[in-house]
Amino acid sequence: MADVTKRTELLFLYDLENANPNGDPNDENRPRIDEETGKNIVTDVRLKRTVRDYLLKNGQDIFVREKIYDEDGHIQDAKLRASDYLPDDADELAGMSAEQQKKAIASKILDSCIDVRLFGATIPLDLTVKKGKKSEKVTSSLTYTGPVQFRMGKSLHAVNLQFLKGTGAFASKQGATRKTFREEYVLSYSLIGFYGIVNENAGKHTSLTESDILDLKKAMWMGTKGLISRSKFGQMPRLLLSIRYKEPDFFIGELDNRIRLQSDMVHAKIRTPENYSIDITELTDSIDKVKDHIESVSFILIITDFGEFDSNKPNIQWPIPRQKHNMLILLKI
Repeated sequence: MADVTKRTELLFLYDLENANPNGDPNDENRPRIDEETGKNIVTDVRLKRTVRDYLLKNGQDIFVREKIYDEDGHIQDAKLRASDYLPDDADELAGMSAEQQKKAIASKILDSCIDVRLFGATIPLDLTVKKGKKSEKVTSSLTYTGPVQFRMGKSLHAVNLQFLKGTGAFASKQGATRKTFREEYVLSYSLIGFYGIVNENAGKHTSLTESDILDLKKAMWMGTKGLISRSKFGQMPRLLLSIRYKEPDFFIGELDNRIRLQSDMVHAKIRTPENYSIDITELTDSIDKVKDHIESVSFILIITDFGEFDSNKPNIQWPIPRQKHNMLILLKI
C-alpha cells in the first residue's frame, strides 16, 4: 500500500472496572494517579505494548519483544536481537563491511518490523568485520524517530483507588501452617483517553504505509478488548476517532482536551458508562472550523444500549437514537 504522505490525528477512549490499567513498579505496582487532579495516568509505553502484542499474535514481525535464544532461557538484548536481521549466508556476511552490515540490518528491520515503522527505535549494533584471518568488533547504532506518537493517557475524571487483600494458595515457607497474603491495588472505574499523531515527515524515514496505520487502529481496538489478564481483564474500547488531513503538517491538536465528561455524581464515585455522558461540542466545533483542510473523519464507537458502530461500514442509521443512558452521542461529520 502507498506510503503515508498526510497527517492523521487519533483520539482513543477505553474504560475498565476493578482493574489496574498500568501499574507503577516503583510504587507497589499501584495504578498511576495524578495527586493534584486524582486522575488516572497510563503511559504511552503501555498502549504501544498492547499494539505490539496484538500484532505479534496475528503474525506480524515485532522487533521490540522478549525472545529466548538458548535452552537455558536467556533473553536477547537489543544487540543480539538486531543480529537476527543480518544475512543468513555466512560467506556473504564475511565479505561485508560494517557499513554494509548496518545497511542490511536497517533495510530488513524496516521491511519486516511494523513496530519500528510505527513507533521508531534506537537499536545498538555489535558487528563483526572480517579482516583477513582476524575479526574486528565494530559498534554502531540505528535511530528512527517514531512517526506515531501518543501523549500519556489520562482518565477523563478523578478515580477511586481500592486496596484489596486476600490469602494465597501456598504457605510462606516449608513447615508453615499459614498461607501467604496477597495485596493489590485496582481502580473501581476509569475512562482513559489517549491522543496521538501520525507524523508523515518521520514516516518517510521508516517507510510507514497506509496499511500500517490500518493495522495500528485495529490493534488499538482489538488489542485493548482482547487483553485478558488478571489485572487488565474487563478493558473495553469505547471510541477510536481518526482525522486525516488534506495536506502535510496541518492538524488541530490536543483532541483529548476538547471533550468533557459530565456527570451529576462525584467523579470518583463513577462506576459505569451509565453514570455520565461525554460533551464533544468543543471537538466538533474545532473540526467544523477546519473542515476545508480535512480529507476524512472516521470512527468506531460503542454506545451503551446500541452496541458498536463503525463509520466505515454503510449500515449505520443516522441520527443515532438519543437515550438517557447513552455513553456518547457522536454527530455525523
